[in-house]
Amino acid sequence: MSLAKRAKRWARYGWWIALPLTLLIGYWFLPISGQVIILPDTVTSSWPQMHLLDGHIVQITDNTPWPFVLLTVNGRAITSPQWRKNPGGTWTWTWHVYTSEKPTRWAFYHDCHTGCRERGRWSTGTPSLTPTPAAIPTKLGVVFADPARDWHGHSGWDVELTYARLAETPFWGIDDLAWRVTQAADNGLRVLVRVDYAQGQSIPPTGDQLALTEYLAYLRRLARDERLRPVYGYLLGSGFNALDANALALARPVTPEWYARLFNGYGEPPDHTDNAIQTMHTENAQVRVLVGPVRPWNVDQGGARRWTIDAPWLNYMHTLVAALDESARAKSALGIPSAAPDGFALHAPGRPELAGDNAAQEPLLDLHTPEWGAAQAGFRVYRDWLDIINAYPTTAGRPVYLTSVNTYTAAENVPPVQNYPTGWLSAALQAVNQEPQIEALCWFVDLERSGADTWDWFSLSKRPGRLIYAAEEFDALLQTRP
Repeated sequence: MSLAKRAKRWARYGWWIALPLTLLIGYWFLPISGQVIILPDTVTSSWPQMHLLDGHIVQITDNTPWPFVLLTVNGRAITSPQWRKNPGGTWTWTWHVYTSEKPTRWAFYHDCHTGCRERGRWSTGTPSLTPTPAAIPTKLGVVFADPARDWHGHSGWDVELTYARLAETPFWGIDDLAWRVTQAADNGLRVLVRVDYAQGQSIPPTGDQLALTEYLAYLRRLARDERLRPVYGYLLGSGFNALDANALALARPVTPEWYARLFNGYGEPPDHTDNAIQTMHTENAQVRVLVGPVRPWNVDQGGARRWTIDAPWLNYMHTLVAALDESARAKSALGIPSAAPDGFALHAPGRPELAGDNAAQEPLLDLHTPEWGAAQAGFRVYRDWLDIINAYPTTAGRPVYLTSVNTYTAAENVPPVQNYPTGWLSAALQAVNQEPQIEALCWFVDLERSGADTWDWFSLSKRPGRLIYAAEEFDALLQTRP
């Protein structure tokens, strides 16, 4: 048979061979107007069909009338498409998208009201052929990472924030969160997402079953949403022992017992699953669910179980960890997979004013005050937190993340722009590098991108006042190789 005839026969029948091979691999590669579509490995057909027309009209045709569809462009959500039903039982969605980004990554999602599920993805433009060097892990991180920050080849940390009651709003809602997660992941960062119930109300008020149900539904949605696959872990709430984090229900502040009930079902029958960690693990077994940080040196609440050092914030933490441990062991006794926390987020603010002439070395010093006796009064409060966590069998050794550190002096309301002592960050990193249980040291804050200027006096990227020294030091530490 001539070569021409063989080629003609392959063109007519060869796809019968190519299709099984494609399905064995788990992907379908379909050229559309010079592009390549990559479908999830659960898809076993050529749907959806994707077209890019005139450089800005995106048309997606599928054989299923998916509800609540979404298109993303390099991670940014494009909603509200035009749609039509076609003859033959297919549907087409059309978006007008103007972007100058090259290359461009596109993705098509459905059922986004309960957590976006990916249906197809493809790219346009010419990707770089130069392999990206492996990033060097570092414990250094920030809250609200500046997308323009140079991490100098390091894989650091970024802490982001979302609110259950603002799920559909700009910036604080799930779509803009997914975009920020994509940006951080593209920069090689590991992302921790703090999930609050509402602004001013970190966790649903004690005993509020409606709010609890709403919060758990949002956690389920976060765990399901495939745009958020790069998220390293979720921390639930922050500073909930303080009254200013309970603004919606001052008469019902979040108690340690209520937080443990929300987190892993403490006080409920062990076979019940209406709690945060089981809700999220059911949707995504790989997701890490972290206990949110208790605020140190706050006296608004204590706890029923007194710690060896009698201080309100330590008693609160002790009562909380004991309840989490009790609930996890009760579930384990029934053969239920571990409901112990996947880790803990901690607050460890510095208080350089207590160190006097040694302000820059404050993170390396044990500091105490007459009022609180043996309790750590500075950055090394993390050691008090670790002692409590490691006192119980189901929480001992769990990884911890310092998700909010800086030199803000709350008692005198002195922000880092005024009091940052050069060398403090270096000393803090030295301290946590000596603690294998601590995974991250995150400065609050890098760049507030919501449009507010509330945190400018804490911002590494804006660098006002003495923060220029903190910013230079942070950058220098990232350029240091082990």
